[in-house]
Amino acid sequence: MRNIAYDRNAVVAYARRWAFSRNPHYYNFDRVGGDCTNFASQCLFAGCGVMNFTPDIGWYYRSASSRAAAWTGVEYFYRFLTENVDGVGSTLGPFATLVTQAELEIGDFVQFGRDTGDFYHTPVVVGFSRGVPLLAAHTNDAFGKPLTAYYFERLRCIHILGARGE
Repeated sequence: MRNIAYDRNAVVAYARRWAFSRNPHYYNFDRVGGDCTNFASQCLFAGCGVMNFTPDIGWYYRSASSRAAAWTGVEYFYRFLTENVDGVGSTLGPFATLVTQAELEIGDFVQFGRDTGDFYHTPVVVGFSRGVPLLAAHTNDAFGKPLTAYYFERLRCIHILGARGE
């Protein structure tokens, strides 16, 4: 197993290219629950280049009908990344930790939630303006939209530490 450096600039480049359109290699989930975490996963893959094909608990995409829940589901995305630090399944793929908003870097992710505890949106950090994260997202397409322009009750900040490959 080898460690793979996370290419944060590749994440931003991918987000810039596809924020207002859809990559034809991936299904568009806008009409079936939203495309935000699918887009977040695409950006993440652009930065690490490795998936985890472990059935049920991995993070991968082959097609709309052959993908991990973590590829498109907000909560599953979070759990895979933060639990993969200690090794989920084969331990392949990206891994992350929770940080404060001040510790975010480009290529990291935020998730918006409700006071009830459920999280529902996964934008990617593509820059900063006066310390405020600028975000890219699908479903409500955006690139460079300030975090302060969104309404949410809870915020979760996910810092990508790297990835592991074979």
